[in-house]
Amino acid sequence: MTPSSPDSVADESVLVEIPIEDLPRELPISAAQLRMVQHREEPESKFPLVALGGSAGSLKAFEQFFLNMRPDSGMAFVVITHLSPYQDSGLVGVLQHFTSMPVQEAADGLKVRPNNVYVIPPNRDMSILHGTLLLFVPTQPAARRLPIDFFFQSMAKDARERAVCIICSGMGSDGTIGLKMVMENFGMVMVQSPETAEYDSMPRTALATEFVDYVLPAEQLPAKLLEYVNKPLLARPRREVAESASKPAHALQKIFILIRAQTGHDFSFYKRNTVFRRIERRMNSHQIQEFTHYVRFLQENPAEVEALFKELLIGVTKFFRDKEAFENLKARLMPLLREKPADSVVRVWAPGCSTGEEAYTLAMTLLEALDGVDPTRYLKIQIFATDINPDGIDQARAGLYPESIEADVSPERLARFFTKVDGFYQIKKEVRDVVIFAVHNLTKDAPFTKLDLLVCRNLLIYLSAELQKNILPVFHYALNPGGLLFLGPSENLTGFQDLFAPLDVKWKISRRSDAAPTLTRIVSFPFSLARPQASPAPAAGTMHLNSTRKDGPFATLVQRVLLRQYTPPAVVINTKGEILYVNGRTGRYLEPAPGLGGMNVFEMARES
Repeated sequence: MTPSSPDSVADESVLVEIPIEDLPRELPISAAQLRMVQHREEPESKFPLVALGGSAGSLKAFEQFFLNMRPDSGMAFVVITHLSPYQDSGLVGVLQHFTSMPVQEAADGLKVRPNNVYVIPPNRDMSILHGTLLLFVPTQPAARRLPIDFFFQSMAKDARERAVCIICSGMGSDGTIGLKMVMENFGMVMVQSPETAEYDSMPRTALATEFVDYVLPAEQLPAKLLEYVNKPLLARPRREVAESASKPAHALQKIFILIRAQTGHDFSFYKRNTVFRRIERRMNSHQIQEFTHYVRFLQENPAEVEALFKELLIGVTKFFRDKEAFENLKARLMPLLREKPADSVVRVWAPGCSTGEEAYTLAMTLLEALDGVDPTRYLKIQIFATDINPDGIDQARAGLYPESIEADVSPERLARFFTKVDGFYQIKKEVRDVVIFAVHNLTKDAPFTKLDLLVCRNLLIYLSAELQKNILPVFHYALNPGGLLFLGPSENLTGFQDLFAPLDVKWKISRRSDAAPTLTRIVSFPFSLARPQASPAPAAGTMHLNSTRKDGPFATLVQRVLLRQYTPPAVVINTKGEILYVNGRTGRYLEPAPGLGGMNVFEMARES
């Protein structure tokens, strides 16, 4: 998951303010540009913003689109294409032949207005902030520039649900990262049908993301776009949406039940605003205005249940998201790696790994960090990367990524960790061998343990506060003493400062403290993380943990908690793995270790 990078997060604010630090670090911004975006004299207009991206063969698609688009649609249009950096493309004049809307070349600081068309200038990257176009001198060579992705990503943050991106004919994969961010921020994605495109690489790569709302020939896109933006549901206030779902029909709960029945996953503890907006997007795409009607639609269309499931899982990810964060992580890892015993294993868990970019980023970071460790000590890396989406796990295992990753991975890393295969980048075997991908549900499956590093970035922001309170103690338990927890920049450990000591406040890197969670937290995880506790048990320090007699007070308490929380076989252990209490028949999982000794779960666990 996660939820997924692209530094868009699923916060519940309706503000479109973007901190200065979120602007691209490698691109300069002038004082004049800062004044333009910081001193706005009028409130932002709430009209749809449509960005059309294309490359080779896209001119024909643009012609068909604008010939069929009403000039009074109330939308603003931005055209981004791959232009020669050395000559004027003449695109403004060409497009003006196809529409009566004013067509102009974008200028630095130009305010976007509805019923106008803006064209990116040659040899410039372009973004948008508070409805104002900002131009940058490219810092990447022409072969590695991704101007469509660059604009889509800024538009997704600025326009959010008002953003629409359209991918047209072109070579390569530019636009695929940006369209994910548009959808993550509740915008809409359209793609020219590949069979009608002169060059189908860009449309097919976009479709491969599965984050596309409509696929149509270029001449049919305007009608569908007008139909979409004119739906009354799009402008319905958020409060009205929330209230309609709380009526006696219990529509939202019914939707959760339908998803759980078909996929096995429970979204009832996800943040309600995020869930409402994801559902609203699906309703818009089918022109359904009432939640109760959408429930019926889900009942009659299992394919829509699957589509909604994938919609709820949308999380944008990319290699080295927040590069500075990973550099800081590498620095924090060095002391830990140098202290590891020779021939030991560095264990890492990355829940919500989505399609694998972050897991492989971790692998590359750790492999680079090992370059600074005595090579005769032979440390082994083992990364467990998990997600609840099996399709994402399959893609991650393949380790095959489009050329667009060149924008996020340095040439040195591309040469060391990737192999170029038929226009794609294949992760090399040395990197794939250290990552184990698995389908895993963070809210109900047992955690990976004895970890040196746990990386959970931009996943907790999608979960309710109640669920976060249950998961963070599990993270503490899963880590070795002194192990590191790495969260996303918008996540925090409020209420759990006793479990984790901050090392880097900005990039949310913390160290596991020696504080012990209460017995209730230890006993209840991971079997019922989504279930509130009926009554808290006393803290572990107030009990006689060595009292294992069948009729002892400790045994009685543990048995009562286990029976209330979880009926299958279970054992209670201390921090050393020593078994304190056995509940049920555990022979399938444990067997006595050879020789004399105590009962330790790590020694007794069966190999399978």
